[in-house]
Amino acid sequence: MLDIKFIRKNQKQVKKAVKNKNLSVDIDKLLLLDEEKRGLLLKIDKLRAERNEIAKVGKNKKPSKKLITQGKKIKKNILKIESKLNKIENNYNNLIYLVPNLYSNDTPIGHDESDNKIIKQYGKIPKFDFKVKNHMELGILHNIIDTKKSSIISGARFDYLFNDAVKLQFAIIQFVIDTLTDKEIIKKLANKVGNPFDKTFVPVITPVIVKSEIMKKMDRFDPLDDRYYLEQDDSLLVGSAEHALGPLHINEIIEEKNLPIRYLGYSTAFRREAGTYGKDMNGILRRHQFDKLEMESFIQPEYGLVEQNLIIAIQEYLTQQLEIPYQLVLKCTGDMGKQDFRAIDVECWMPGQNKYRETHTSDYMTDFQSRRLNTKYRTKNNKKKLVHMNDATAFAIGRILIAILENYQQKDSSIIVPKVLRKWVGKDVIKKSRKNV
Repeated sequence: MLDIKFIRKNQKQVKKAVKNKNLSVDIDKLLLLDEEKRGLLLKIDKLRAERNEIAKVGKNKKPSKKLITQGKKIKKNILKIESKLNKIENNYNNLIYLVPNLYSNDTPIGHDESDNKIIKQYGKIPKFDFKVKNHMELGILHNIIDTKKSSIISGARFDYLFNDAVKLQFAIIQFVIDTLTDKEIIKKLANKVGNPFDKTFVPVITPVIVKSEIMKKMDRFDPLDDRYYLEQDDSLLVGSAEHALGPLHINEIIEEKNLPIRYLGYSTAFRREAGTYGKDMNGILRRHQFDKLEMESFIQPEYGLVEQNLIIAIQEYLTQQLEIPYQLVLKCTGDMGKQDFRAIDVECWMPGQNKYRETHTSDYMTDFQSRRLNTKYRTKNNKKKLVHMNDATAFAIGRILIAILENYQQKDSSIIVPKVLRKWVGKDVIKKSRKNV
């Protein structure tokens, strides 16, 4: 969340962010509640000081009936004001949690994804001399993807992966882990974007359940209708590994010498895909359950943007190594998240759909999350400051599988395995196999 002191001093800027992110937050009401809250706190402090004075008198001699009556009256007033304060604080907290982050100067002002800005394209779109198959046609032909049985067993938007699709998935995972833990690769990419830190990423397998109170601090609790909420436990299934990575340093003070801290999280993720009825129903692009590799970073404020630039460079490097055409898209205010200061997507070319589709996101959130999480660092001058946080996709497995299958398909419907994955897949070409039993 934003600091209330900042909101007081920068009301126009905050209101502009609310408007351009297509949100509805009454900033004037928030500031009024803030004023009332501070006024009541001052009254409580004053009454407590008076009560303390009475208590001092009582230590030296037996207090008079007048003092006792006065003390009881003060206590009663404090309780009355505290009751009023609690109501105001509840309204205040609910409202300030709705206030979005600001956005960077280069973020386009826009209403939805149609106003996003393409900032780079890489690779040649493949030309085929045969009728292109989509990933489901290829998946069924090779007996590596099944959505019929999963719909019977689990419902819509679930799937089974078999044989070479499984090998591809674990090859992708190993490829990402090896890349992000390679100091030479990180150093080269960091130098390329002017990031002074060549620290590698720590691989993490995260929990897939996070308490509601933590998700609220992460500002990932809403929209609740898109989450899998476990009412009995007051917890949620994660929609990404970053939901469990971001709180790793909750209520901690990190020594500056240990920054940046970089994690590579792997987990299964769950989303209801609310609001997407009828959209991308076929295939494995938009699932209720999917596997994902996610990057999370904690760094000093002055390096927050170059940290995002490094993360995007990593995303590009990984996609380039797979030799898949893609474009970088700077998301507009109306399409970016409430938490985001700057958001950039990678969209890979999907021949089966004849268009680019989002495969990666990169979100720089400044101190928006760390303020709620109370994640700070201690400077060399012994000052405590909030860290800045970035999170981003390394690979969403299902989506990159689609890109591989469709871009590497051949005329005979075989699928070439990308060179960087062959040592883990154990073959150069995926050919038609026997039907699964």
